Amino acid sequence: MKLTRYLKTMVLGLVLTGMLVFAGNVTAADMPGKGTTVQPARATWTTGFFLEALYSRALSDLGYEVRTPKDLSNPIFYQAVTQGDVDYWANGWFPLHNAQLPENFDAKAEKVGYVAQAAALQGYLASKDLVEKYDITSLEDFKRDEVKKAFDDNGDGKADLVACPPGWGCEKAITRHMKAYDLGDHINLIKAGYSASMADAVARYESGGPVFFYTWTPNWTVYKLKPGEDVLWLNVPEDLEGENTDASGIEGAVTDPIKMGFIPNDIVVVANKDFLQDNPAAAKLFQVMYVPIQEIFAQNNKMFEGENKQRDIERHVDEFIAKHNNKWNEWLQAAREAAK
Repeated sequence: MKLTRYLKTMVLGLVLTGMLVFAGNVTAADMPGKGTTVQPARATWTTGFFLEALYSRALSDLGYEVRTPKDLSNPIFYQAVTQGDVDYWANGWFPLHNAQLPENFDAKAEKVGYVAQAAALQGYLASKDLVEKYDITSLEDFKRDEVKKAFDDNGDGKADLVACPPGWGCEKAITRHMKAYDLGDHINLIKAGYSASMADAVARYESGGPVFFYTWTPNWTVYKLKPGEDVLWLNVPEDLEGENTDASGIEGAVTDPIKMGFIPNDIVVVANKDFLQDNPAAAKLFQVMYVPIQEIFAQNNKMFEGENKQRDIERHVDEFIAKHNNKWNEWLQAAREAAK
């Protein structure tokens, strides 16, 4: 009787041990990042928060322990990623950010994968009704007194343009345009917090006032003020040396083709090279994962409408995964295979 009980106990123990080993093997295969801590960074513009949350969630699903992201300006991030102080971010804009890369960038860091390829437009938009009323086609028209007056909100005699805060790549580009096209005496640049300034502009438009602003895509601004319906993209007077910003087929452009003034950008992941080498699963994830541009538009608008807390953003990630579950699982599986 005791022998039988002993044998049963031994058999059960062997079975349980086998189950645990099997379970451990499955967990190891599904969680190649287990035991590794990742430090992401996040851009200071709120429309990039969703991208950080998506990529961090994917890494978590691979077993990585993902820390709270560090909010960094562009130049500080690129220094930090080359030094290994952060591992990656999903907010790289190129070629816009090229001028902000440190000299040792190529040796220490890498652009990897496309969050959104050639989908990041930049340019200037203004109220459709006023553009048509005053026959505005480019920034050059803002030198005309009647145009300046139509877009002068603070009474200083200049057209008011919602621009970019200091330290952003677009702030330098806009300042360069103002100087190159001799627009400093005609356009007043609003460089306060972008989201707050654009919220004021939207409210002004909804009250019947004018809007004139710089923006980029993906962004909630073109979800709220639709090109072709509410606003129109404007030309710059001419391309600056070494650039070709001509674009065709742009919805809501005042002309076709149009000189946008900015070369279309790719949104990419930028990561530390040592991190990529040590973590083939993460490297593969960055290579294959992407975010449809319309999904970014829609999520950014939700944030503008008030769903802007971190718990809201995490819920948006849940909704994205549920909607794209098959693709999400494909990305994770590709990352797992790369780690074998």
